[in-house]
Amino acid sequence: MNEQSGITEQDFRKKIFWKWLRSAFLRSLLVIFFVMIAVFFIIRLVPGDPAVMILGEHATEDSIEAMREQLGVNLPVSQQFLRFLSNIFRHGDTGDSLKYGISSREMVLRFAPVSLSLAGFAMVITVIVTVLLSFLAATHKDGIFDHIVRVIPAFTQGMPVFWIGLLFILLFAVHWRIFPVGGMKEGPFGLLYSLTLPAITVSFGQIPPLVRSLRERLVEVLNADFVITLKAARIPSRRIFFGHVLRNAFVPTLMLFSVNLSYLIGGTLVVEQVFGIRGVGKLLFEAISNRDFPLVQAIALYCAVFVVIISFLTDLIAHWADPGTEA
Repeated sequence: MNEQSGITEQDFRKKIFWKWLRSAFLRSLLVIFFVMIAVFFIIRLVPGDPAVMILGEHATEDSIEAMREQLGVNLPVSQQFLRFLSNIFRHGDTGDSLKYGISSREMVLRFAPVSLSLAGFAMVITVIVTVLLSFLAATHKDGIFDHIVRVIPAFTQGMPVFWIGLLFILLFAVHWRIFPVGGMKEGPFGLLYSLTLPAITVSFGQIPPLVRSLRERLVEVLNADFVITLKAARIPSRRIFFGHVLRNAFVPTLMLFSVNLSYLIGGTLVVEQVFGIRGVGKLLFEAISNRDFPLVQAIALYCAVFVVIISFLTDLIAHWADPGTEA
């Protein structure tokens, strides 16, 4: 049928892929636009006058009116929203920080490298530990290790990330003195050393559901007919696992990781506060305490956009690994 229509199967698959890519890209842009709307209106749903919250109840009417003009809250909501969108599209910014008096974009970018390093480190730990535990559990199905891997996450998944951080500080920093209590050391090795315990803390809550998902899929694929055939052909086990089993099993887990990505980013911001790391999370808590609304908006917007972009790339990887999902 493809020959009669002049379209090969490869061309057809490419057409389907580009159609999916355009649709996924447009969905991502739509999500980002709704995030902009949410960031703008949620701040304005906070009870009270922002100018009074910043200056205090004993401020004079003139100073309050001047602050309202500076914030732009004296304008109609429609004009405020258009100004908000204009600043984002023209400058990638939500306005100047009320405390620091400089661009909110500049403030976020100044602290972003530390937060991105922590989030990236946590992702690497999550992937490595998930693959290792899932493989060991799947290859020892119904064994002691398999039961341990399946039972322990049921107790650890509901633990708040800040409580896990405090527990790890007491054990690994105060009692055993393996890692620092908090803060950042200089140099690349100092940075890696300082971020190890916080990264483990962030990944601790992400690993259990991923292990369960990947373990179930691995068990299913390992018992598939094509794997039995490959083993009978005496193909090396390592090649079978990484070239066939893992590729067929990890796509559902990858999609679950994409869904949980927002929790990982949120956990990163909280853990920064627990460990005293000077990153975007620390900046966010300070901005909330200081009623620095433009800075809060910028952090919320950039974090949301980052999650959308990573989710889009994750979907792209999933479609590359399993072309059957393109349809």
